[in-house]
Amino acid sequence: MAQTSTTIQSSTPHKVNITGTDISFTSAGGTYTISATSTTLANLAARDLITVTGTANNNSTFTVASVATNGLSITVQEIVVNETSDGSTIDTIDYVGFVTDKHQGDGYYSQADGIHTVAYHVNATLTGAIKMQGSLATTPTEDDWFDIAGTTFTTDQSTTIFSANFTGNFVWVRGKATGVTAGTVSKILYNH
Repeated sequence: MAQTSTTIQSSTPHKVNITGTDISFTSAGGTYTISATSTTLANLAARDLITVTGTANNNSTFTVASVATNGLSITVQEIVVNETSDGSTIDTIDYVGFVTDKHQGDGYYSQADGIHTVAYHVNATLTGAIKMQGSLATTPTEDDWFDIAGTTFTTDQSTTIFSANFTGNFVWVRGKATGVTAGTVSKILYNH
């Protein structure tokens, strides 16, 4: 069977940091929300990785699950602690990367060879790292993902294309960019 590359992430530029004195955190019924009364969170998107600083209880990295249509709140996959804004402390939400949607690996199709290839295309100003993650679960949660050895590309601003082969009977694979402070991931191509 002829193989073709699938684009698992299209052009994704670094997003500007968000600061505000009106950012609150709510945990209710298993839903974890970061909200603001006037600071817009609309430039964030599902699967973005963000780091929050300046809070009393929620200085951590979170994965965005969804963004409200009005742009004033986001739900995240990780647990937040209830915390209201005090109106004077500046909280910062830094965009630090993303995870791609999950894509079928060889294990999904019960293919025996387990051979996969990934190619990362970035611009020369990208800072950060990109890697592949795999899961053996049929319906993975965040805890089911693990890093795949030999697939990490740490940008050096001189190499704009990096490829790697990896082997395993992964049911699902995804890309993950971390530590992104500038630049653009042009695309991630995947083949199995």
